[in-house]
Amino acid sequence: MLPNPRPCLEDIRPYKPGKPVEQVIRELKLRGPVDKLASNENPMGPSPKALAALRRELKNIYYYPEDSCWLLREKLAKRYKVGMDSVTVGNGSVELILLSCLAYLDQGNELVMTRGSFIMAKIGARVMGAKLVEVPPDNYSHDLDAMLEAVNDRTRLVYIDNPINPLGTMATKDKLNKFLKELPEQVLLVLDEAYAEYITAKKYPNSMDYYKAGRNVLILRTFSKVYGLAGLRVGYGIAQPEILQTLSKVRLPFNVNRAAQVAAAAALDDRAHVTRSRKNNEAGKKLLYKEFERYRVFHLPSFANFVFANFPVDSDIVFGAMQQRGVITRPVKMYGFPNALRVSIGTPPQNRRFIKALSEVMKQLQGVG
Repeated sequence: MLPNPRPCLEDIRPYKPGKPVEQVIRELKLRGPVDKLASNENPMGPSPKALAALRRELKNIYYYPEDSCWLLREKLAKRYKVGMDSVTVGNGSVELILLSCLAYLDQGNELVMTRGSFIMAKIGARVMGAKLVEVPPDNYSHDLDAMLEAVNDRTRLVYIDNPINPLGTMATKDKLNKFLKELPEQVLLVLDEAYAEYITAKKYPNSMDYYKAGRNVLILRTFSKVYGLAGLRVGYGIAQPEILQTLSKVRLPFNVNRAAQVAAAAALDDRAHVTRSRKNNEAGKKLLYKEFERYRVFHLPSFANFVFANFPVDSDIVFGAMQQRGVITRPVKMYGFPNALRVSIGTPPQNRRFIKALSEVMKQLQGVG
């Protein structure tokens, strides 16, 4: 007889990441280039400054990392003009989402989020045996009024990813300002801004205003996207010190490895790399929009580094056909969109190969459905 797990774990489906290039080549025996446009990585690669710092640090990896991430937190505190006790660092911002659930949820508590948002908050709530309240999106965006209505005296967390992953839509400054003014003080808003560095729109909220106003907000950012350090797993959070002290009680020691801390600190100084990455992203999005319009594939304008596209057939059909042509995309059935793919923006050559593969697949699908 096997030991019995906690009952609340029975309905949890583990997070399923996008397929790595090596696995696809191995399974399909592909030759030639294989482009991974599945996981919203930066196709421009890591910051050159981060790479140089990594090379210098490799000789020291026999040491444990600095547990408090002092150097990185110091640089982040200076960047955002906050005290170091208002900055925390995690094994990717995804860890900080889980830590917020471990720290603030219990059985009988509730977490409110948009149905179709990034799945980690849902997993975290279920791990804690808390009630998950999923509010339907409004025109593929957060329905902040409906989310407020869903908040009650049992609500402990509200999770908002801005932009939404996998949709790419954005809650504007005016709407989020209004939402926070009406959100009860005992509720912690986890504001996930993983793609913020890609956004230049003036209507995007300045989340630091909420911190400065003393609001109960945990602002999350990551080095996995525009900084190109997804493989090192490092993200960070900014919040009132008391909130971060609570999170520290449930985090693992040495949760951010030594190489990640050093590389992230160096990447913060590489503004040129961020600018190049943003320009590549904007150009790539316009190219993909044009192609989706050509084939009359429904898609959403994106504020992130990916495009949500909804096809007239089951997404597995398109996903499989694209993969056979050496292009890995991301089905998003687990988010409630059975016909949709999330396509990450690539380099110009990768985008051109995606377009060629899409053309072949769409011609193939003309007789389907």
